[in-house]
Amino acid sequence: MDAPEVLNDERKGEIQDAYRGWLAARGFRARRGQREMIALVARSFGGPEPRLVMIEAGTGTGKTAAYCLAAIPLARALDKRVVISTATVALQEQVVFRDLPDLADHAGLDFSFTLAKGRGRYVCLKRLSDRVGGDGGGQMQLAEIPLARIPAPDEEKVYREMSDGVGAGTWNGEFDSWEAGVPEDTWRAVTTDHRGCTGNRCTFFQECPFFRARRAAEDADVIVANHDLVLADLALGGGVVLPDPEDTIFVIDEAHHFPDRAQRHFTRRARLKGAIQWLEQAGTVAGTCAQRFGRPSEVERLAKALGPELETASALAAQLGEFARQLEYRGASDDRAHHRFAFGWVPDDLAEPCGALAAYCDTVAGRLETLHGYLEEVSSGERPWMHAEQAEDWLGPVGQLAARAASDAGLFRDYAGAVRSEDAVESQDGPEEQEVVSSARWIARLAFDAGEDHELVSAPLDPGRMLAEALWRRCYGALCTSATLRALGTFERFRELAGLPDDTQEQFVPSPFDFERLATFHVPAMRSDPRNPAAHTEELGRLLPDLLAMETSALALFSSWRQLRQVRDSLPSAVAERCRVQGDRSKQSLLEDHRAAVDGGEPSYLLGLASFAEGIDLPNDYCRHVIIAKLPFSVPEDPVEQAYGEWLESQARNPFLEVSVPDAAVRLVQACGRLIRHEEDRGRITLLDRRIVTARYGRALLESLPPYRLDIAR
Repeated sequence: MDAPEVLNDERKGEIQDAYRGWLAARGFRARRGQREMIALVARSFGGPEPRLVMIEAGTGTGKTAAYCLAAIPLARALDKRVVISTATVALQEQVVFRDLPDLADHAGLDFSFTLAKGRGRYVCLKRLSDRVGGDGGGQMQLAEIPLARIPAPDEEKVYREMSDGVGAGTWNGEFDSWEAGVPEDTWRAVTTDHRGCTGNRCTFFQECPFFRARRAAEDADVIVANHDLVLADLALGGGVVLPDPEDTIFVIDEAHHFPDRAQRHFTRRARLKGAIQWLEQAGTVAGTCAQRFGRPSEVERLAKALGPELETASALAAQLGEFARQLEYRGASDDRAHHRFAFGWVPDDLAEPCGALAAYCDTVAGRLETLHGYLEEVSSGERPWMHAEQAEDWLGPVGQLAARAASDAGLFRDYAGAVRSEDAVESQDGPEEQEVVSSARWIARLAFDAGEDHELVSAPLDPGRMLAEALWRRCYGALCTSATLRALGTFERFRELAGLPDDTQEQFVPSPFDFERLATFHVPAMRSDPRNPAAHTEELGRLLPDLLAMETSALALFSSWRQLRQVRDSLPSAVAERCRVQGDRSKQSLLEDHRAAVDGGEPSYLLGLASFAEGIDLPNDYCRHVIIAKLPFSVPEDPVEQAYGEWLESQARNPFLEVSVPDAAVRLVQACGRLIRHEEDRGRITLLDRRIVTARYGRALLESLPPYRLDIAR
């Protein structure tokens, strides 16, 4: 059915009936903004290409219900699937465990849905079994496999509890549903990736949590995923874990995170000492594998060929390490300083050994892939080796090394190709006169207890170009939505970051909340300026006790760990003991203690950084006061921000006004959004940064906020 025909009177009636039925069943009143959002989503997905739309829906709009009520009936009529992607686990679980069941029960829509996560979020029953073998045989075998780690007694206890939970049906095998929580290293030992998985040849295939989830996703009308899984699937070509983009309507919720997640996903990294270590491990794995399986001739030939290649590659990595040690580094801390290459151009004496090392890494990756293929054939019975029953256990270690070799090869190849051409050097042309500089490149100096390492990094400056090619031009349709999608009143900043075309539809749906009645935005008189950190921190320490005392609960947000800790340390003990400070314990634990204290009638104050500025819900007495230490400009030491600003300046553009101010506006709106969570909530916001009234960009920031009642000291 052609898209223009699908939004006919019958389909419109179905959507309208579903909305009316849902409202009646829940006792809700229709909201103008919600109706507008339903209509625009329906027109977009039921219309001609490019079925792309951006909607900023203010808090309280009910955007999840709006896009589901429009997208699900249209997708079913078109024989398409809906993939809802979120940035946080909290929203993902809200959609799949609360919002979609609610619509299925009350809107009269017939649809199925499921939750999709990456393979690494599910336990591998084979690896779990190996670590809880009752006779100890599994652990003895583990000791003979390189890269495998014998579990510590406390880990073995956790693994036995997991095994019991799976067997009793009280645990579904998902990392996020293991209530007690589990350290990453402990979890990593009992999960796997596609290289360590034998699929339907595994004895645990029918019970496998990952394949159970995949089978459910194959039949579901709606799949709830996260940004990282969507990006991982696109990187594999699309349609590998999720449905083909061409057959999918994507809803990118919390979309303001999507470009940043894409940039991080497509960033390449390689640590030089780490490379030497995995090269050594590759030699050990090949040699030990030959011994373990009776010295098959094909493995002995492979191991023999690897020897000199690994030696040369290690020498090149050491050479690069020596080069990196000679560079000058800048940064807020010595253990995380960096050396950035201007405009992403890499000097010849770095690019040349990178090119040679990339070639060797490619060769090593190829040989390890060959060994991995042998092991798969042995596991399936196609290749007769001794101890064939153990081949499956070697797939993971060999596959991990092959993936590491291929990943490092990509980074070194990227650096080898980032040499400025001789013609450009001679003409002194800027980037606008030659090929586009597409990546920021830098070397980070990392300090560990065991010593120092250097990490080569290449980050794309234009993740939107990748998203345009992999997603927007391929998908049937897509909605990008968030409560904070605009910057300074326009969608232009997000459109550029996300790579959306100029003809993408857009709509702002304001919040139904009466902000002027519910909240006050206060900027007090201050003597200090945040650009003088010492004076500003000292004044914050003096003001904060009185500000906290104004309400029985508060959320204070800081822009740096240093200022947060210094202010915390300066507080009187009677105030400090009422503060729950980020970093002291887990975020979840702090929130639980905070809510318990408020429920008990005691004052409680949360102190945190940017991660507390969104994604937490503190309605009513849980948060009556949001205190913002300073305008949330990005950290000036960030090499990506520096590189992007450098490139903008080369184009005669202003990075501060085009990037820093709009991004700060979005973060400020997000921070203020922690206060009013429903139509009868109330409270106050205090900003301890006078630049919002004294700087020339301040008015634009003020006008980007919801219409709070203003109380600004003159």
